Amino acid sequence: MNVHEYQGKQLLKKYGAIVPNGHVAFHADEAVEAAEKLGGQLWVVKAQIHAGGRGKAGGVKLARNLDEVRSYANELLGKILVTHQTGPEGKEVKRLLIEEGCPIEKEYYIGVVIDRSSNAVVMMGSEEGGTEIEEVAEKTPEKIFKEVIDPAVGMLPFQARRLAYNINIPKDKVSQAAKFMLGLYEAFVSNDCSLAEINPLVTTSDGRVMALDAKLNFDSNALYRHKDILELRDLNEEDPKEIEASKFDLSYIALDGNIGCMVNGAGLAMATMDIIKHYSGDPANFLDVGGGATAEKVTEAFKIILSDEKVKGIFINIFGGIMKCDIIAEGVVEAVKQVNLSVPLVVRLEGTNVDLGKKILNDSGLPIVAADSMADGAQKIVQLVAQA
Repeated sequence: MNVHEYQGKQLLKKYGAIVPNGHVAFHADEAVEAAEKLGGQLWVVKAQIHAGGRGKAGGVKLARNLDEVRSYANELLGKILVTHQTGPEGKEVKRLLIEEGCPIEKEYYIGVVIDRSSNAVVMMGSEEGGTEIEEVAEKTPEKIFKEVIDPAVGMLPFQARRLAYNINIPKDKVSQAAKFMLGLYEAFVSNDCSLAEINPLVTTSDGRVMALDAKLNFDSNALYRHKDILELRDLNEEDPKEIEASKFDLSYIALDGNIGCMVNGAGLAMATMDIIKHYSGDPANFLDVGGGATAEKVTEAFKIILSDEKVKGIFINIFGGIMKCDIIAEGVVEAVKQVNLSVPLVVRLEGTNVDLGKKILNDSGLPIVAADSMADGAQKIVQLVAQA
């Protein structure tokens, strides 16, 4: 789960991080009021969407008077902001963060991720802040430094100080930077984050080390332990189909293709998408109904797939272990009856109760194309969609 920048900064403050003073605004009048509360002569008007690259896309503005604050707020609110992370469809800006201007001295990058190769949390740092870390990794990888953190003891002060020195934090600010890194690590672990990215971390001419931006992602599987974080969820930033899928404990991710997929098991779902691509088709989604799906869940999954107007055909690929093929078949039959199916449907069943499942499909009298294997099913659905 993602949160907005201002929400991430509020969380980091609990762990001792210094962030610019700011207020969220949903209207231009609120933006002006926020600037008046902050005082000063320079404010930053920042679009709040769940995507990076806002600055390059024109989503961050510097205002030098209240009229400019109002003007920029009116310009950004309601705007479709397109960045390298939103895709060409972009995201609508529905809220802003109004922050005080800061006397920036130097920008740095700090990020915390889970490194599966070392089975540990890794903190990365670079003196090339304010730019995309992927670009730094490609062009100047020697400027990225890493600290692998032993999960048994956590991040140690010497590691934080070493990282601060490696990325050339000024000596008089190393202690501040190290304290920030230790707090960032604690926030990451305590809240089950999957990513914590501060880009940029800045030093200021008035002696501070602060997070000018903050991007926090959380492990959705751990949100039951963090009700306070779950309350930060902004449904406006998510695909409606993904929201609906989450209500039924379905793993759904929308893609750009036209062949809907319903599969049980993440590995099989990935393989199904691969084989559709192999036969020159384009998957419209990743959808894993899980190992313990009921006929109701299958029916809802079917409806979610068909709610995507781009879907021109559906491929159901089920290997029944815990999931029984007859349950899948019942769900498919019920769903087809409810939604008045008008696109081709190919079903491949294998595993527990497969013969009963196939009988249910065959006796349904519905236009369902049976497949003998995953490859056979992929070929058939690609051909049927091409002919449609």
